[in-house]
Amino acid sequence: MSKQKNPLPEQWQQNQKAAKATQIAFDMDEKFQYSIRKAALDAGVSPSDQIRDILGLAVTKRPKRPRLTVSLSAEDYELLAEKYNLKAEQQLEIKKHVLDDLINFSSED
Repeated sequence: MSKQKNPLPEQWQQNQKAAKATQIAFDMDEKFQYSIRKAALDAGVSPSDQIRDILGLAVTKRPKRPRLTVSLSAEDYELLAEKYNLKAEQQLEIKKHVLDDLINFSSED
């Protein structure tokens, strides 16, 4: 009986490769960061992919789920719950109200 060389599914193998990558951060003037972020936004890619493109590195061709993220602490949930007349434990309901606020903000432009 012979062992398979790599018994992991292909998707997991790709994740393994990604896990071996090293993330680096750049401290640079705000106007340069803005320029790169704006170019990424205009191109519909992440800032990371924009940097890879600028450097002539391969960029993932598969579309990424466009999303915005924010980290909320327990205190943040308390404040938002108060704002929306909910309980802090009602995180899904709070998320729905936050989404509405973000959509309303975007519609004002």
